[in-house]
Amino acid sequence: ILERLSFDRDITVKNFEITIRLLGGLLSGYEMTGDEELLRLADDLGTRLLPAFDSPTGMPYMFVNLKTGTVRGAKTNPAEIGTLLLEFGTLARHTGKQAYHDKARRALVELYRRRSSIGLVAEEIDVETGQWTSRTSHVGGGIDSYYEYLLKCSLLFGDGECGKMWKDSRRALRRYLADETRSGLWYGEADRVTGKRTASQFGALHAFLPGVLALGGDLRRAERLQASCYRMWMLHGVEPEILDYRTMQVVHAGYPLRPEIIESAFLLYRVTKDPQYLEMGRKFFEALLRTCRTDAGTTVLENVVTGEKGDLMPSYYLAETLKYLYLLFAPDETLDLDRVVFTTEAHPLRRSP
Repeated sequence: ILERLSFDRDITVKNFEITIRLLGGLLSGYEMTGDEELLRLADDLGTRLLPAFDSPTGMPYMFVNLKTGTVRGAKTNPAEIGTLLLEFGTLARHTGKQAYHDKARRALVELYRRRSSIGLVAEEIDVETGQWTSRTSHVGGGIDSYYEYLLKCSLLFGDGECGKMWKDSRRALRRYLADETRSGLWYGEADRVTGKRTASQFGALHAFLPGVLALGGDLRRAERLQASCYRMWMLHGVEPEILDYRTMQVVHAGYPLRPEIIESAFLLYRVTKDPQYLEMGRKFFEALLRTCRTDAGTTVLENVVTGEKGDLMPSYYLAETLKYLYLLFAPDETLDLDRVVFTTEAHPLRRSP
């Protein structure tokens, strides 16, 4: 990294993905090692990403060219808008360049301001007009980490306004998305404007929510939702990407080595010390060994019902899935959750004094 990594390249990248992976990784590495070269690289990358925020609303475009600053992708989603402040705020703290924090925070606030009258956001919004282009609301992919960062920004920076935005959003989710069924508590889909339920789907990406609820102090709901997530996993021995929780039928059968259910087990164990979460982790790990291991590494599953393997190991498998499994069974002193907050890509960042 120190000898060969350079961001001076004429390539267009996804602002969200490169922020959570590369910027977050460099900053976490800097905090752990004190190596100023890692901070220099993070600062250089942050500077190249800043043009993404130059929209009429302050919410970032989806794509930015690292050399020219050219942007595109006005239609984006809450996750890609609202999952930047942990990284950019930490970069501002270490460089003294307040613009990093302010631009990312403005994006988060502008998105929150555009929630509906009942408190929900939807799958897609235009950052130039500020108008929603979708009415579907849920806590899955494209929205998920927006809610995660509302809480985590309050924890990392002591930001009271972010804490209030999280609590307001949590109430809206509880009222309109939470769904009590015979199989347990789930969070489904609803219309952003009316709150009318539109689908009963829940999946691997949704499984981040029990951990966030636990961090936010809503422990009873966190435990119940994690029990539903575990039921989803055990249905076929590995969780599917999407499940219809009312019929308990698989909608999308792939398993791309997602970490979220393991992250939630880790956080719930740290909060409760209940050994059931260690047992969950053991089941998850044994399933990975049994169904996803190959001679060359660990691969995704094309179908959890048939066990058909794919031919891919995403980077987050190392950054998140295995890391959370390790931390679940490691001694508590390995990492103090009172001193760090994990980014959505599982990079630990130090809390503000």
